[in-house]
Amino acid sequence: MKYTVVFHRTEEGISVSVPGLPGCWSEGETEEDALTNIQDAIREYLAAVAEMNRDRETHEIDVAV
Repeated sequence: MKYTVVFHRTEEGISVSVPGLPGCWSEGETEEDALTNIQDAIREYLAAVAEMNRDRETHEIDVAV
């Protein structure tokens, strides 16, 4: 899957958010670190959502953009 991420640069490093996943943030000292860390954050976010919906009826759909 592909997600758009937004870099927020400060003097301390780079924070990264995922607009499509509200509340999904990470950070790193370099772009490479930030991208690696946000990938982990996305995996953890999606795992938490899957667990929250484990006992609910769910469906997957394709959406062309």
